[in-house]
Amino acid sequence: MQASIISIGDELLVGQVVNTNASFIANELNKIGIIVKNILAVGDNERDILNSFEKYFLENDIVLVTGGLGPTHDDITKKAVCKFFNVKLYQSSEIKERIKRILSYRNIEWNAAAEEQTFVPENCTIIPNNLGTAAGFLFERNEKYFIVMPGVPYEMQDMMINFVIPFLSSKRKGDMIVHKTLRTTGITEAALSELIGNIETLLINNNQVSSTLAFLPSPAGVNLRITAKSLKNEYAKETLNEIERKIRAKAEYYIYGIESEDLESVVGKLLIERNLKIAVAESCTGGLIADKITNISGSSKYFERGIVAYSNQSKIEILGVKEELIVKYGAVSEEVAKAMAEGIRLISKTDIGISTTGIAGPTGGSVEKPVGLVWIGYSDAGETFALKNNFGNDRLLIKIRAAQAALNLVRLKLTGKKIK
Repeated sequence: MQASIISIGDELLVGQVVNTNASFIANELNKIGIIVKNILAVGDNERDILNSFEKYFLENDIVLVTGGLGPTHDDITKKAVCKFFNVKLYQSSEIKERIKRILSYRNIEWNAAAEEQTFVPENCTIIPNNLGTAAGFLFERNEKYFIVMPGVPYEMQDMMINFVIPFLSSKRKGDMIVHKTLRTTGITEAALSELIGNIETLLINNNQVSSTLAFLPSPAGVNLRITAKSLKNEYAKETLNEIERKIRAKAEYYIYGIESEDLESVVGKLLIERNLKIAVAESCTGGLIADKITNISGSSKYFERGIVAYSNQSKIEILGVKEELIVKYGAVSEEVAKAMAEGIRLISKTDIGISTTGIAGPTGGSVEKPVGLVWIGYSDAGETFALKNNFGNDRLLIKIRAAQAALNLVRLKLTGKKIK
């Protein structure tokens, strides 16, 4: 089965809003083996919307539409859908009661906007909105499916997970397409490709199954997405597992997780398993490492504190870095990074301390210490050391890469891997 995604709203066309909805929908559809053929953004123009409906519903098994379901004048999706399917709007008592409960919970009085939201197209299946007032709806025509959802991301995501994906899973036909994503960090796309070698020797393609491998780079690392396609689900899954085994045999050192698993969650699990606590002293990363760590629920079990020691004076006063170290070697140095990591470990009484000190630019660099230079310090009861890195010349990318590298250093130490 193949699908098209249509996102409606002028804000998408002027660059005011990034179309994360389409990305989420495509990812969820791919998980159940539905191929996304097109992704289209359309403005708040009825003729353009209807043209997109006509074209893509004709060419696909499934069309998924987001946006334009609100109560304001520019929310015209419902009216366009009614014209497309030649139906009228009617007031749903079920939707009205649901909206009344939502407004009552939020201490909001009934109003004209709420009244307008109670109207939905005839001859469709209503998709309940558990998190907002705009209902979604589903039309089935000749074994084709036309699905409309709100543009509010968390409302759409709830509908996708709790209604759309289960529904489409029950309807899908043809080959099974399955994916698995291996997440790597600490290696560039080119280096990873060279390490893995000839991709054709990894893939499995015969009369029962076909497979592909895609490299998906980002500032934090490279994802490896394995795809297998077969009429039989077991063949597809066996193929994924075999290709994963071959990749891990060559690149295990750099693989930290699978699917949507973040490095900070992996590090958190390792710390919990080993009953260890960590503290962080950051300069150039400005608290980004602590932010990543505390994004994980339950991080209070292993994260003791994070300190942003940005100035030289703060490094001296808070972390106990000796002033002569900074004078002799500079704040961005191996010696200071080590002192920061050890200092945060000692004052917080944790098992591990990590630190970052670097030149994020675009100013402040020199021949000896260019923009992008970052020292990452590590300290535990047995050793204290620092690693030198260069993360390019973009300030924000330097911060992202440095934070990822610091967390990866902890992962490598906790899993007993030799630091390269």
